[in-house]
Amino acid sequence: MGRGRLGLSICEAAAMEERGAMNRARDRRPFEQRGILYLHRLFSSPLPYPRLVPDAMPTTKTHAEEHQEQWQEIVADPILRDLPYKVETNHRGQIVLSPHTTHHARQQKRIQETLDALLDAGEAFSEWPIATAGGTKQADVIWASETRFENMEETGEPPTLAPEVCVEVMSASNDWDEMEEKIALYRDAGADEVWVVDETGRVHFFADEELEQSDRAPDFPDTL
Repeated sequence: MGRGRLGLSICEAAAMEERGAMNRARDRRPFEQRGILYLHRLFSSPLPYPRLVPDAMPTTKTHAEEHQEQWQEIVADPILRDLPYKVETNHRGQIVLSPHTTHHARQQKRIQETLDALLDAGEAFSEWPIATAGGTKQADVIWASETRFENMEETGEPPTLAPEVCVEVMSASNDWDEMEEKIALYRDAGADEVWVVDETGRVHFFADEELEQSDRAPDFPDTL
């Protein structure tokens, strides 16, 4: 069989040219598609986001403060900052994506509007990041008093201090093990109460233990 100038057989040279053509075609795809491929490689890797690996040098920072710094890099990343997903990190600094349904979004809106209607001297928001000891989490809905907002701002961005009320809305991708972990993380970060809305719409209220109703908002319905 004949061989070319590089010592390749005709078949080998043809295969190399075909691979090159495929790579050139791939690079002409829209940026969004290339970004998704990048994300697939990024999140399927067992290693943390490369720039988010904590330094090996000794540090006096708390775990929450380390996750706070990592989150600032995520927010600054042009591929990650505008994703249409809920973005969080786990205790290793690895990125976790949670796509939402329209039902989930509607539940968030109901909760936010109801909190604003029931509670004065504060405000409710959705998708609020909190740097915890177990990673940066985004509570689906939060409510905080004006004083708490000021105190949170003093801890940096995202805050290491949690709002008074943190709410998680469960979906098919969640389980109660994950919810119990988030309840503990939010409470350790200073939340007075953590609410979990299950897939049936029932609202579970937690403080030191599960409550029959919220102490912060006693008139909040137990079913949405």
